[in-house]
Amino acid sequence: QVQLVESGGGLVQAGGSLRLSCVASGFTFRQSAMGWFRQAPGKEREFVAACNWSGGTTYYADSVKGRFTISRDNAKNTVYLQMNSLKPEDTAVYYCAGRQYGLPTVQAREYDCWGQGTQVTVSS
Repeated sequence: QVQLVESGGGLVQAGGSLRLSCVASGFTFRQSAMGWFRQAPGKEREFVAACNWSGGTTYYADSVKGRFTISRDNAKNTVYLQMNSLKPEDTAVYYCAGRQYGLPTVQAREYDCWGQGTQVTVSS
């Protein structure tokens, strides 16, 4: 059974940091691109970051570039999202997603497995 489980969300003040984790099981993590997306209330889900199977190729939304870093540990089947200099507009539910045997992409529809999400709230 494919499963992605996110953790690390919470409440933080503007300017603070959080590190999200996503542990994968039941699919070929080491041959999968991984991505992070977020969805704020009343808004559509949007791309945040993605990386290829090794973590050597990464992509970021312009809104988080220079503040967020995606990384992965294939030995632990885990992908991370380090979020620094957080802003109130970063408040959202954050989801990790996997694309088995595929390249990283900004398109949510290209990912074939999703986690349940973790809430990130940034206070001003």
